[in-house]
Amino acid sequence: MKPLFKKKAQSIIGLDIGTKYVKAVCLDVSGSVAKVNAFACEPIIGAAFNEREIKDFDAVSKALAKVKHNLKAKNKNVAIAVAGASVLSKVVFMEPNQTDFELESQIEIEADSLIPYPLEEVYLDFEELGESKTHGGKVEVLLSAAHKDMIDSRITVVREAPFEPVVMDIEGYALGNALIHFATHKKDKPTCCINVGASLLQVCFVEDGEVIYSKEHNFGMNKFVQDLAVIHSLDIQEVENQIADGSAPESWFKDTLPMFLSALQQQIQRALQMYASTTHKQQPDKILISGGAGSLPMVVEELAKDLGIEVEAFNPFLNLTIAENVDADRLKKFAAQLAIAMGLASRSYSQWHM
Repeated sequence: MKPLFKKKAQSIIGLDIGTKYVKAVCLDVSGSVAKVNAFACEPIIGAAFNEREIKDFDAVSKALAKVKHNLKAKNKNVAIAVAGASVLSKVVFMEPNQTDFELESQIEIEADSLIPYPLEEVYLDFEELGESKTHGGKVEVLLSAAHKDMIDSRITVVREAPFEPVVMDIEGYALGNALIHFATHKKDKPTCCINVGASLLQVCFVEDGEVIYSKEHNFGMNKFVQDLAVIHSLDIQEVENQIADGSAPESWFKDTLPMFLSALQQQIQRALQMYASTTHKQQPDKILISGGAGSLPMVVEELAKDLGIEVEAFNPFLNLTIAENVDADRLKKFAAQLAIAMGLASRSYSQWHM
């Protein structure tokens, strides 16, 4: 006899702490059905990060406080993520039928040869993915490592909000979860998303419900903002504010955006070539664009023309129910920027544990 009441997965807020914005999404998940209960997107004032490491805790704390206020959520449990040079993720091949203790010992040996830091300075985690399709008699194990300073600083600032971080993810895999749960997939073809944030261009491919490729490149929206600030003799913060609130002059996009798009196109072509050479798979015939670039005018159309393939802004909310109290038009405006937050919020689909 089937149980009358199925245990509901515990809800978790997806909290994406970028270098320029803090973004958050609250989902109400029941079975395979999700409803968007709240979202927030707040700027971080000033240069609060050096690379991906927090340098101005006060600026990040203020943005998190605004997010907490705007969400109006009683739930404090959040999933957060890290990215950048001090974060490593790699699939390694191990002997099957090992205990967790045996795997852990092997992982530490493997990690010691891959990580450019002493092991006592990093947090390590691993997950057995299953039998390898390419290495006979081996199992695939996902090894993840991040510098302790990066993890600890985020946990500290998030708890001050106050939120309670219960899941720590890697941004590339959070983006993959957003694709798995909220993108439309073609049969027998990987789904590709390129997230263009402030400082990183993140490439993610998923196939059959798994992330098959994830890679970061040092390129982002900062170049466009810096070019505008220099050309028009403006403060970077002022440029960012005008782009965010939609008050930027049309001339900015006519005169300066084409230069950024040309550089972005080259970066994407190199990234796709690296994917093809690494995986020996064909390049995609469609790309989803997320991050700040996905909200800029002309980006999708011009990239499609220059790359010669279909390009679409990724809207992870397209097939979801939106709560009545949520501003659907504003949500649509920020949809592409909320992809990673949605991937983190998708942890609500399954039981998680600390």
